[in-house]
Amino acid sequence: MAKKKTFMLRIDPEVYDAVEKWAAQEFRSANGQIEWIITKALRDARRTIEKSIPEEPGEEAV
Repeated sequence: MAKKKTFMLRIDPEVYDAVEKWAAQEFRSANGQIEWIITKALRDARRTIEKSIPEEPGEEAV
């Protein structure tokens, strides 16, 4: 597994609760969901890094 960077994130409690519920529906941790959201936003903005980024089922590859 690739080494991951650790950092502090301040987030509105209501936003975190919404992310946590979304993550549970997709069988991810809240941390994994936040990472997925950021990765998807980077891919959509075409600002991805070289390594492959996992996609959600049903999404087209970029």
